[in-house]
Amino acid sequence: MRYRELGIIVVGVIVLTLVLKAFVIQVYEIPTASMENTLMVGDRVLVNKVVYHTRSIARGDIIVFSGAGSWGDLNGNPIPPPPSNPVDHFFDAVLADIGVHGNNTFYVKRVIGLPGDRVACCTDGMITVNGVALHESSYLMPGTNPAAPEPFSIVVPAGRLWVMGDDRYNSDDSLYRYEHSAGLHDATIPENEVAGRAFFVIWPLSQFGDLPIPATFQQAGIDAAPAAAATALAAPLLIWRRRKWKA
Repeated sequence: MRYRELGIIVVGVIVLTLVLKAFVIQVYEIPTASMENTLMVGDRVLVNKVVYHTRSIARGDIIVFSGAGSWGDLNGNPIPPPPSNPVDHFFDAVLADIGVHGNNTFYVKRVIGLPGDRVACCTDGMITVNGVALHESSYLMPGTNPAAPEPFSIVVPAGRLWVMGDDRYNSDDSLYRYEHSAGLHDATIPENEVAGRAFFVIWPLSQFGDLPIPATFQQAGIDAAPAAAATALAAPLLIWRRRKWKA
């Protein structure tokens, strides 16, 4: 009887852990240099999967999102979407968590523009959001040009996000996609593909700490979106070539 009770407890703990990982909080390993120096290759971050059920996605958030339904993989191949059936989706997530199965590619980027925001370049060499210049030195990779040498102006479509890496030269992000894709829609990601917000680095200990929203995204006037995304037209965009293709 004692062994049976112990077995039930062990199974219960395993199930609870898997449920928490699938739906509440999960550890992700950073695979590329696109978010340096904020996040380094090999860093382990905690991702809150329920935060956006209680608040909206915010500018400056570092988000994890699925390539399925938004971007393809790094070879240009589409990524199969997750199962639509809730039960199948749950077991697919469980199998991925324990390393048995999983074909999704996940990206880690910083949210720059929300639906309806006008993102433009450049004002004194800085990207602007709704006319407010972003002072990005606190999180960008040292030596990184914050924007691009040629001007652009876009309005983020409804239901989508403009995301960028903190190492702008080595990031497969919205600006890179805009330069190399068919248009603005392909360069932005759908809000419903966001898996959660990266909020804390747990490893290595030298990086241990939280991931707050930078103060530049809390400036007065940045919330004043000037136009509806559905009626916006994107201005012709730049020729700014990245040195590498990175996720």
